[in-house]
Amino acid sequence: MRSKAELEDAIRSGGRAVLIVNARSRRGRHRYVEALRLLIKAGVGFVQLHPVHDPERLPEVFERALELKPDLIVVGGGDGTLKEAVRHLAYQDVALGLLPLGTTNNFARGLWLPLDLKGAVEVIRSGKVADVDLGEFDPRTGEPVETFANMVSLGLSVQVAGSVPHLLKRYLGRLSYLLTALWKLPRHHAFKASLTIGGKEQEVVTHQLNIANGSHHSGRVIAKDASPDDRLLAVYQLGDDARLQLMSATARHAATGRFRTLAEPSFLTTNAVEVVTDPPMAVDVDGELRARTPVSVRLLPNALRVLVPREFPDT
Repeated sequence: MRSKAELEDAIRSGGRAVLIVNARSRRGRHRYVEALRLLIKAGVGFVQLHPVHDPERLPEVFERALELKPDLIVVGGGDGTLKEAVRHLAYQDVALGLLPLGTTNNFARGLWLPLDLKGAVEVIRSGKVADVDLGEFDPRTGEPVETFANMVSLGLSVQVAGSVPHLLKRYLGRLSYLLTALWKLPRHHAFKASLTIGGKEQEVVTHQLNIANGSHHSGRVIAKDASPDDRLLAVYQLGDDARLQLMSATARHAATGRFRTLAEPSFLTTNAVEVVTDPPMAVDVDGELRARTPVSVRLLPNALRVLVPREFPDT
């Protein structure tokens, strides 16, 4: 494994690069062409190009890309594309260059990346290589362990993720999640979750439980000191068993996140947590529905190499 400086030098001296963009939609195809033009203009030399029109091919595409032993893999897409990227690039001697083409771009926000293509390409051209944390999700039911970038969540968000209309998300962006949540909330039931952290167990009753590796949720800051590079998972609930409490807690959380710190009682910080619910519940992992509880979630420190702005505090 090369040092960060060695990998950065290899990239800047014309190292081997691969481009992978989720081009399934018309918007994705347009962004692929635009991204390729900007990247070539920035001097990035690609040995392989992958406009992916079938997301089910993403695992195969990443495997083929890694066979080339590249120095840089530039990835454009939403949560599903990012999740596949971190699953393959964790602990690999290759840097991720991220083009934030999703709806909320939570992980990109946490890395201080510009959300416009031109700005993101500039970071790929002139940024630095940083090591940041990932998370590991273990279903505890015999299903595969998965790596994730930003968040594991249970509750109303799972129903929203599974039912937000694609066209609504395409045209309204983040607002589509809020509208779908308001539609689902009147029929959503609170649940009881048992959390085990450091051998100590506690119970919570809520409509929404989040376990964050990153610093943003729904495009909003979780806490001003939260970071995908802080060696912490942040566990927090939104409200209690009252539906109106969920609405007020979510609004308060979105409005005041930039002022809060992870030291406040509303957060539990740890490097590992076990979650059991009664009854078992489906879990959302970076925007995709996965196995049901019980689950274990743990931190993978410094697991991903990624290009970030020079001013990003890499620890």
